[in-house]
Amino acid sequence: MIIETIPCLQDNYSYLIVDEQNNNACVIDPSEAKPVIDLVERKNLNLRYVLNTHHHHDHIGGNEELKKKYNSKIVGYKGDAKRIPGINVLVENNQIWKSDNFEAKIIHIPGHTTGHISFYFFNEKIIFTGDTLFSLGCGRIFEGTYQEMFESLNKIKSLPEDTKIYCGHEYTLQNSKFCIKHDPENLNLQNKISKITEKHQKALPTIPSTLKDEIECNIFLRAKNVESFSKLRDLKDNF
Repeated sequence: MIIETIPCLQDNYSYLIVDEQNNNACVIDPSEAKPVIDLVERKNLNLRYVLNTHHHHDHIGGNEELKKKYNSKIVGYKGDAKRIPGINVLVENNQIWKSDNFEAKIIHIPGHTTGHISFYFFNEKIIFTGDTLFSLGCGRIFEGTYQEMFESLNKIKSLPEDTKIYCGHEYTLQNSKFCIKHDPENLNLQNKISKITEKHQKALPTIPSTLKDEIECNIFLRAKNVESFSKLRDLKDNF
């Protein structure tokens, strides 16, 4: 399977997962329909599924148009059935969602929202983390608690270190400024910032990251307890 990154809106990413054997595809968090349609049509794909990590508009804005055009099935968390437009398939924590050749474990990761999930394609070692884990950052806590977000990040942290992280926004460069301020002696972080800056200068995505990189460099994953995590999250909110 291949992953196509689709820039949307101002700084969102949607992702197209393509099964090259049959040209079937899933789209993760379509902020808007047009850029997804453009890619699907250009590559002559069958857009079978829309996978939503959470209900915020910049992650579900293209749902209904894509469903109408391609008869795609919309997959989302059962607890958010009333907040995700067009939802067909309700999934829950630790469920294995499998259809066609696509297979992912659903991991409930509340904090940013109460119904936030990730899609962990364990055979490919790829996870789509929405707005819970960013490269060098984590999402704001809107509906959940610090404890929930800390535990959600630790769920992701427990996966194999070579897992590729695909998140919902291109925030990496800005996140790096916060990380280096509070972890200035981190050589791994310094090296990652050099690579990020180079990509940014070339207008290239900084995503995917790897879980190994995030464990070494992301100050939120390096927090030892919920108290220190909470202080960092408050500081980042006002950074």
